[in-house]
Amino acid sequence: MREALIVWGGWSGHEPEPCANIVRSMLEEDGFKVYVENSTEAFADPSVRDLSLVVPIITMSKIEKEELSNLSEAVRNGVGLAGFHGGMGDSFREAVDYQFMVGGQFVSHPGGVIDYHVDITKPDDPIMEGIERFPFHSEQYYMHVDPSNEVLATTTFTGEHAYWVDGVTMPVAWKRKHGEGRVFYSALGHVASEFEVPQMRTIVQRGMNWAAR
Repeated sequence: MREALIVWGGWSGHEPEPCANIVRSMLEEDGFKVYVENSTEAFADPSVRDLSLVVPIITMSKIEKEELSNLSEAVRNGVGLAGFHGGMGDSFREAVDYQFMVGGQFVSHPGGVIDYHVDITKPDDPIMEGIERFPFHSEQYYMHVDPSNEVLATTTFTGEHAYWVDGVTMPVAWKRKHGEGRVFYSALGHVASEFEVPQMRTIVQRGMNWAAR
């Protein structure tokens, strides 16, 4: 049986505990044995290296050196890493090695919660199969991203809320390798209710399964 660890915490505005409960049920539906913790201390446990998947749901927090070292080593040796929105893309602003592993870091969301569209760039990828361009109501993430990411979906800024990014096309979802480990990220998922959008939920669920070894 595949085993997954969810670690939640950080800024409460992202509803980390409700999101962790949703993700837990999704993974259990797919046959995972799931462990849930609410402290980054869980990343330092040597048993992390034996897992199939780690899902961080932590925003604007801090991670200790030994915690990050153990997590990074586990991913480099094949443990999957997957997550969404600020829970993975804005977890530890001071930890550049973590951002290196994720493949990106949140910078801004001009206009706050707005209406925008998500465009599918890899419709033949199993994660995106059957999903077409769709509207979304949430924060439109502007991120610093690794050019080696395999981008699955994008969004284009209009410049309405920040004129200097008018026309910028920004990755929304990507996958990548970090050593032997698979890494998946989606910028969608500001609050738990966004999992009610079928496309968002499907992308995250498939992405987690793809990342898990």
